[in-house]
Formats: sequence, C-alpha cells, structure tokens
Amino acid sequence: MDSGRYTIIELNQNCQATVIPGGQPMLLQAGEEVVITQTLGDSVTVQTAMGYLVRISAADSAALGLSQHVAETQVITEGPFELDQVFAQLKNVFDPEIPINVVDLGLIYLCQAKRLPDGSHRVEVKMSMTAPGCGMGDVLKEDAHTAIQSVPGVGEIDIELVWEPPWGQDRMSEAARLQLGMY
Repeated sequence: MDSGRYTIIELNQNCQATVIPGGQPMLLQAGEEVVITQTLGDSVTVQTAMGYLVRISAADSAALGLSQHVAETQVITEGPFELDQVFAQLKNVFDPEIPINVVDLGLIYLCQAKRLPDGSHRVEVKMSMTAPGCGMGDVLKEDAHTAIQSVPGVGEIDIELVWEPPWGQDRMSEAARLQLGMY
C-alpha cells in the first residue's frame, strides 16, 4: 500500500532486522505492517508499528521482495585494480537513517591500497560514524567490506572504525549538504 511519501507493506515472512541507531537485533514477524522509509544501497530501512526504525539486510529484504536479490559476493583477485572502483563501491553503502552514502557523508577518513606479493591488493579503510555511540558501526563496516570485496584485484580488506577526529558536518560533500538542504 502506498501512503503518499511512504509505502506500507505487510511482511510475508519473519525476518531479522537491526534497530537503528542502537544496533540491537530484532525479529520482525510475518503479518506485521512496516513503513518503508529508505531503499538505498542493498538494505531497506523501515519503521515498525511500534515506532522502531530498523534496517533489514540485503538478503532479507530480497527475500521479502523489497529489493533485488543480492548474489553471493565473491572475492575477485584477478583483473585491473583501481582505487576509484573502491570509492565507487563505497558510494553504494548508505547510512540507514540519512539517505546519503558513507563517502559523501564524510565517514571515510582514509582509503588506501597496498600491492600484495601475489599481485592482488590489500585495501585499508578508516571510517567513522556520525556519533560515537552509534550502534550501526559494525553493520556499516560489514556493508563496506562486502562492497569492497566486489572490486577486481582486492585480496585483503582491513576496515577500522575510528573516532578521531570526531565526525562533523564539515566532512560532508557539497552534494550531501545540498541534498539535506544545508545550504
């Protein structure tokens, strides 16, 4: 059902979700109605009837028919490696509360690659969250890992959550500020 800006759906099966911003797991029950608030990237953000904002993973959202099926990610160690492709993939990782990707939000503090002896690359990322108490850090870290894994030539990935310097709105891209009406 479409209710103006948001779509209300009834879940056709139980599915695991993650409470935003705390990061606690929550089981949504078949038959429960939820309001879809964001469908960016591979996951879906919904609001439950009890008012909780939760994130449904890519696999579960595909099973519910809310997004396209996400194929099993394979580590590809052959082909030309380009760091620009890593950034392009990270732009598919979205904050579940704010409809902006982690690159444009300014959450990626460092992204570099080192060539390994086998010819593949080790990608090292330092990323932050918009607030130190955000429980979604591990979720977004895993999303970033999955995204980077799809880049040809990546052999190893190291993603570290950092809190220094603290994230601030000044780290956001101009496009992100425009999208949020901050100009």
